[in-house]
Amino acid sequence: MNTLTYKGYQGRFEYDSNADIFHGEVLHLNDVVTFQGRSIDELKQTLADSVEDYLCLLYTSPSPRD
Repeated sequence: MNTLTYKGYQGRFEYDSNADIFHGEVLHLNDVVTFQGRSIDELKQTLADSVEDYLCLLYTSPSPRD
């Protein structure tokens, strides 16, 4: 399994030779957070962007009422 880590969030990724792109998913979340890139450097950046977007959404969304 190929993995990258950003701020403690681990992303698993694969290379799709038909599409010539890396694609991945952040692990151990209740939500689906994905990222993709054409190079490892781009993949690292899109992982960081995806995690930052997720954190922003997580901390700016209203809390569910009980």
